[in-house]
Amino acid sequence: MGVTSVEEGLRQAQEDGLDLVEVAPQAKPSVCRIMDYSKYKYEQEKKEKLAKKHQKKIRVKEIKLGPKIEEHDYQVKLKHTERFLSRGDKVKVTLRFRGREMAHQEMGRRLVDKFIKDIAGVGQVERGPITEGRFINTVFAPK
Repeated sequence: MGVTSVEEGLRQAQEDGLDLVEVAPQAKPSVCRIMDYSKYKYEQEKKEKLAKKHQKKIRVKEIKLGPKIEEHDYQVKLKHTERFLSRGDKVKVTLRFRGREMAHQEMGRRLVDKFIKDIAGVGQVERGPITEGRFINTVFAPK
């Protein structure tokens, strides 16, 4: 319609049974559009729901280890981690030191390095081994 007064725009919108909606208030002169606002809002909500529906939710699973873990238990934890990664989940591996185990952190570090090497076929390290107090945390993401 070009540049018209606000009153003219309102009159035209009422004649058509629609709404006058301000689209760009910062422009000089401000830009308005004649539309059915409730229908526009409904379509926007529909688009948002559709976009949300197609999103993939990433879950973070946690595997807890100790530095004195036996080989069979280690293999079980490894298989669980591989299963989680193959499903598309992220996995946080937490190694916890208890009591005097803190004096032998190099054992825990070797265990985490072995875990990283063993899981390399299925997943990749997203966040490397970080020591936080009594814990060593590592996050794996699927390849």
